[in-house]
Amino acid sequence: MEGKLSYRNLIEGEIPPWVMRFIKETGKGINEFEMIKDGDTVLISASGGKDSLALSLALSIRRKWLPIDYTLKALMINWIEHPIDDEYKQKLKEYYQALGIEFMIVDEHQFPSSFKGEFNCYLCSRNRRRILFDYAFKNDIRLIAMGHHLDDLVETSLMNLSFRARHDTMKPVQEFFDGKLYVIRPMIRVHENVTRRLKEMYDIPAVKPVCPYDQTNVRARLKPIVSELCHIDKLAREHIYSSYAFPSPLKSVKEERDD
Repeated sequence: MEGKLSYRNLIEGEIPPWVMRFIKETGKGINEFEMIKDGDTVLISASGGKDSLALSLALSIRRKWLPIDYTLKALMINWIEHPIDDEYKQKLKEYYQALGIEFMIVDEHQFPSSFKGEFNCYLCSRNRRRILFDYAFKNDIRLIAMGHHLDDLVETSLMNLSFRARHDTMKPVQEFFDGKLYVIRPMIRVHENVTRRLKEMYDIPAVKPVCPYDQTNVRARLKPIVSELCHIDKLAREHIYSSYAFPSPLKSVKEERDD
């Protein structure tokens, strides 16, 4: 990572304006949907990619500024079929240690026998979510933070609208099991180019997980289409986001308790 700035500079408070805007935008998403409250434990889904590492950075740094405190943990799934190099495992451990976040790595099969030889993006996503949910339940954790950003929301919207005839997308806060567990997406209004810039300018130890369909899946093929839409109207992403009226299940739970 020669020639890049050290991420430790950010942790120590040397934060340029554009990174500060990123952290504050993440905070706005948290506050708007009341994702995290005092005393919560948040499990970060750490793929090792730029987005989950950027989310971890933002959640760790903003915690220093708040009058409340919350606990951060991060879980990384290391696929046995496509393992991460030991060198990067060590770099990730050092990164999370510097952020003050407990970091765990679990080895799991990307192609479990239950798939019966089948494999696609849906099955892979479901398998990852199952592992995260199992860990959360076993460790009494109610919140799982995902590194999804605005571009992910837009791509999901176009996939559902174009191929499933549904006006639907990923939600900032998603409830599971009657409120026993919530998936939160604090970076839901952050552009992907911000997390990409973080990776390019700082020595954040991002490692791209192996995906057999990385360059051929529908989401990858939609990225240039989204880019073209934004050449027509630079706020195209924001317009798609604003077309949804997102409720906040966590907010509703809080209001019921206050009553």
